[in-house]
Amino acid sequence: MKGTSVLPIRKADRRILLSVPHIGTAERRYVQEAFDSNWMSTVGPNLTAVEAEFQKLSGLASVALGSGTAALHLGLRLLGVGPGDEVVTPTLSFAASANPIRYEHAAPVFIDSERGTWNLDPGLLEDFLVARARVNRLPKVVMVVHLFGQSADMDVILSLCARYGVPVLEDAAEALGTRYKGRVPGTLGAAGAYSFNGNKIITGTTGGMLVAPQKTDVDRVRRWSTQARDPDPLGINNYVHSELGFNYRMSNVVAGIVRGQLEALEDRVSARRAVFRRYEEGLADLDGIEPQPEAHFNGPGPDDPRGSRHTRWLSCFLVDETRFGMSAVDLIRYLDRCDVEARPVWRPLHTQPYYARYECLGGGVAEDLNRRGICLPSSSSLTLEDQQFVIDRIRDAHGR
Repeated sequence: MKGTSVLPIRKADRRILLSVPHIGTAERRYVQEAFDSNWMSTVGPNLTAVEAEFQKLSGLASVALGSGTAALHLGLRLLGVGPGDEVVTPTLSFAASANPIRYEHAAPVFIDSERGTWNLDPGLLEDFLVARARVNRLPKVVMVVHLFGQSADMDVILSLCARYGVPVLEDAAEALGTRYKGRVPGTLGAAGAYSFNGNKIITGTTGGMLVAPQKTDVDRVRRWSTQARDPDPLGINNYVHSELGFNYRMSNVVAGIVRGQLEALEDRVSARRAVFRRYEEGLADLDGIEPQPEAHFNGPGPDDPRGSRHTRWLSCFLVDETRFGMSAVDLIRYLDRCDVEARPVWRPLHTQPYYARYECLGGGVAEDLNRRGICLPSSSSLTLEDQQFVIDRIRDAHGR
């Protein structure tokens, strides 16, 4: 980094964070109704309503859970994953994508990213499935992650997996509001999981949703999420459990927040995409910093409902150290000293100490994206003034 220590750093009047909740008035009303009616448990009108509204959005049966991780975990159980099985998943993702695989004592197999989408590389997936079919060792599930709000190339992936009879679980935690050729990522495979964590495009402070084509499957997941309680043949609530269950159900209070947030989903997507466009325009003339591409998959653009749309949950860019004058790591550190929160693109899971022992196909693309990637403040409530401050600090850093 060139000369940073001798140049002044202008600081924001408060820290500009990466991705914060954007709460409106409907959420407060639904939560107040939960308090007023004393529906403070894992049953209640908000819970019933949010599942019904998500079913309208997704077109599939839906069950509200305590987190996106819980949704992935129960999705894996629904698809029969157990000890000794293998689950294919992209290496470029947050650990929460892979951790539920280990909850079931199965083994992840990591696959590198393709540069056009930053998501799972279908070519490497095909190579893996062909090789495993030859030795009769196909994976139990392929888990696709739709990274940063951009869909993976699902038609290709689903076709490959159908050829070998391997079901697909979609991790759409970062992709609510995303479109793939006019369709909803998370609804295209055997099951899909969404997250309402505090930094997501809409939030319940926590929470998740699992969707699946068959209502009977969703009903099984709902039962598992409340400790797998069986009907009592005596009819006196004498608890009966014939299989393992979990405390994974969403609360009626959290459901009230999510319910209100769902009403604003399209507004939040539009705002995040506008934030990205302002970065793109404000940095366009700087050498050595380029935006994450938006994949159209040879179809209409994002403004056409039949097309594909990246939500830009996070505004991600790649930094070329030689041309920019500073590495992505040093730019993140510089912005931190300016009271601007930025972070790298996900560290590949095959490089994580816990997961280093597991198989990975490729990995060089994911490692490069992590080394050169930077995620900038992307909140849908980000003010023009704050965003301009971030842009100006990046322009100050350029060429140092």
